[in-house]
This record gives sequence, C-alpha cells and structure tokens, in this order.
Amino acid sequence: MPHRDEELTPGKATDPHVADPHVANAHVANAHVAVVTGGSAGIGLSICQHLLERGYEVISLARRPPPIRHARLHGIEVDLADREATAAVARDIAARFSVTTFVHNAGIIKPALLPDVRLEDLDMLLELHLGSALQLTQAFLPAMREKHFGRIVLLSSRAALGLATRTAYSATKAGMLGMARTWAMELGAEGITVNVVAPGPIRTDMFYDIVEKNSDKERSLAAAVPVKRLGESADVARAVCFFTEPANGFVTGQVLYVCGGTSIGSLVL
Repeated sequence: MPHRDEELTPGKATDPHVADPHVANAHVANAHVAVVTGGSAGIGLSICQHLLERGYEVISLARRPPPIRHARLHGIEVDLADREATAAVARDIAARFSVTTFVHNAGIIKPALLPDVRLEDLDMLLELHLGSALQLTQAFLPAMREKHFGRIVLLSSRAALGLATRTAYSATKAGMLGMARTWAMELGAEGITVNVVAPGPIRTDMFYDIVEKNSDKERSLAAAVPVKRLGESADVARAVCFFTEPANGFVTGQVLYVCGGTSIGSLVL
C-alpha cells in the first residue's frame, strides 16, 4: 500500500520537464530514483506502483503518460525506438536525477511466421529492446558509479527460448540475456547488479492483442501452464522488486523466468 498519506489516483502524472528542478533535486537527494520504461500500462505500470510503495522516486518512460498520479511519479512521453529521442531524454534525466535503479520493460512483439518477417521490424525491436537499454544505462551509469550502488533489471521473455511467430521478438529478447551477463561481469565490483526477468504468458493488453479475452484459446493456454493459470502483472513486478532491493547485492547476472513453469516445457500461442 502507498506510504502514509500518499495515494495512487487516476490522472495525468507529473513531468520533470515542467517541475521545478531545484525542488525535485532536493526531494530525491535521500531517495532511490528508479527509471522504468514502458511504465504506462501492464507490467511496467505494476512495477512503478510497487516501487512507489517502497518509497522510490519513479520516472516512467513510455509513449503515453501513466494513468495514475503520485507525488513521486514523473511521466515522460517518448518513443524509445527513436534513437535521437531516447538520447535526449537520457541526457535530461541524468542531469536532473541521480538514478540508481533502471528497469527496462518497454517492448512490443511484431509477430510473424518466418517467410513474413520484415527486416524493418527487426530493426525496430533491436532499437527498442536493446539499443535504448544501452543508451539509458550508459546515461545512468555515472551516478551509479558515484554512489557505488546500482540495480539494473532487463525484462526479457520466456519467448527468448523460442516461440512460433516470434523471430524478431525472441531474437532481441534473447539478446538481453547476453547483454545482462556481460554487464554483470563488468559492473559487479562497483556495487552494481544486472539481472533479467523473463515473463511467460501474462494477462496484459499486449497479451490480449494476440489472444482474445475469455476465449477458448485463453482457457486452453491457461490449462497448458504447469501452475494452471495465466500470470498477472504483479507476479512480474514482485520478481523485479527482488532484484532492485538494495539488500540483494549478491545476486547478479541471473535470469528469473516468471512463467508458471512454461520455461521447462512447451508453449503454443
């Protein structure tokens, strides 16, 4: 639940572009600051809420503002598939905030069978899933190094293990695993951990773009999951918060599948 008298209410979030930077900087001086990409809906929104409940200052980067209001939530609208726009936002945030926690959740699927996969879609997902993660991490790294503390969590997918119609999506989400393990080796001695959370079938808008809600297909998919249900956004958010927790500094370079057990079997969408 929100701390004390703070509340999560519907409406447009605050934006550090229009806030007084002196007030903002004074307020966050003694707080952990987290940046969450794709924080306007689904898993990303749940991550934002969980971090707010833990006292974090949270900055959401997404194409839409978050649907909640909170004194410590800042929404910045940006297309992270646009390299120049991402670079500009990264510079702005790094100048205004001392970011110690970065959760890269933003993603889209672009499903297609192999003969229909378009290189333009692969390029877009490379930029969104991997390129923007690199840009933002590079921007926040100096503050993490200065504090000798940082938590980086990349949201991959159970589809990184392979799934029909997911050529571009699976390839780029699998790329996160190698990137995270490399960063974990490079940054561990500086108090910075890097881990991956890989969700399976989670009931979000993106899931229902593929599977009709309350359909036989949805019911059969849930029945095929070893735990016999589909996941919720909060299931993933709790796993992310384990990795962001300051006390969990001995865990790095790991991949946690939050998938109801589908990573140990097959999954057909």
